[in-house]
Amino acid sequence: MLPELLIVDDEAAARFALKRAFQSLYSIHEADSVAAARAVLREHPQLHAILLDYSMPGEDGLSLLHDLAATNESPAVVMITAHGSERVAVDAMKLGAFDYLPKPYDLEELRLVVARAIDHRLMRMELEDLRRRVAGDGQFGRMVGDSPVMREVFLSADRIAQTDLPVLVLGESGTGKDVLAQEIHARSARARQRMVALNCAALPESLVESELFGYEKGAFTGAQVARPGKFELASGGTLFLDEIGDMTPATQAKILRAAETGSVERLGAARPTKVDVRIIAATNQNLQSAIREGKFRQDLYFRLAGMTLVLPPLRQRREDIPLLVERFWIDLARKYNRQAPQVTREAHVRLSKEDWPGNVRQLRGTVERMFVLSRSASVTEADAAAAIEPALTPSVAEPYFDAADFRDAKRLFESEYLTRKLREHGGNVTRTAAAIGLERQSLQEKIRQLGITRD
Repeated sequence: MLPELLIVDDEAAARFALKRAFQSLYSIHEADSVAAARAVLREHPQLHAILLDYSMPGEDGLSLLHDLAATNESPAVVMITAHGSERVAVDAMKLGAFDYLPKPYDLEELRLVVARAIDHRLMRMELEDLRRRVAGDGQFGRMVGDSPVMREVFLSADRIAQTDLPVLVLGESGTGKDVLAQEIHARSARARQRMVALNCAALPESLVESELFGYEKGAFTGAQVARPGKFELASGGTLFLDEIGDMTPATQAKILRAAETGSVERLGAARPTKVDVRIIAATNQNLQSAIREGKFRQDLYFRLAGMTLVLPPLRQRREDIPLLVERFWIDLARKYNRQAPQVTREAHVRLSKEDWPGNVRQLRGTVERMFVLSRSASVTEADAAAAIEPALTPSVAEPYFDAADFRDAKRLFESEYLTRKLREHGGNVTRTAAAIGLERQSLQEKIRQLGITRD
């Protein structure tokens, strides 16, 4: 089956000449305007390449490139520009055009450029197909999960990666929000540029603005040299704002302004600086509740949530635990350069019964303890229980001691403490509240905030 080529030009003679030049090589479609080209694309979504004239009545060729830049798996575009239109060519390349040729062009050179464009499109299609099959097989980069809910997350993340939409990742601590953000960036058109991360909960309020927007020399005491902020460092790439729900409303307003205007102003600067960033934000908080309580700006939420992905806690996808254990087991064998013992079915069952309030982060720490302590050819249920036990008794092996910052550690401790106390009182909120010295309503609010189940 021949690759499909769309020729877009308002001049019938030009379309005829190009059709004659390519009809023996490709299946040809024609359009005399951008609107007509859109109609052809709707009918033939698997087009391989487009020969696109820039100068046409009404909408020019760049308007079609704008449309294609917002979609996933678009055809490779070769832009035809008028002589001396270098600025147009640069704009076309920024919008994702594969290549451009100025008029008058050499026909043999055009054939070579179109052939390369179609080869590029075919390779991209093969890569996208491979990524879908990998995601369908329970793996998404460094993330692992074969449960229906994780398959859906992987497929949604794969589709959204090639667009420029902002992404909001929700989930409890330890579910892998940062890893998912890294994989989305790696699959995006911005992958060649850097991904810059900022943990919004790890910085004091006084430093957040200078970290985000930078400062000029002499802007404050100690500012001996100018320093760009995270927005500037991420320009052309991705800015990952972790724990976005912990920012104050004042800082939220500044992030909203930067996201809407595409510019930032360093502390002490006389004029703003243009930036081009894709924002991926993450939080373990319930932002809808925070909006109702006046703690999070609704307009910023709508700006960040171009696409929302929710990573479920491990207790809601227990079938993924054996798969995660096996993945960690392989990684640990490489890390410690030793032959890995076999994990018995009974050990897998024992691990799968736990609630894992620290989620994947806690599971990995437990599995590493299990690996290090193993001394025989197989890991038994008793070995798994022994590795789990430190995480269930007060000791330095508690998961919150491995937390990245104080807020994270506090949430992990509260979740584990309240889960245990609820178990001790049969899930009864009133008796638990009385036993630990909390008002019943306060305990209910904590349970909701931390996502604790009482089954």
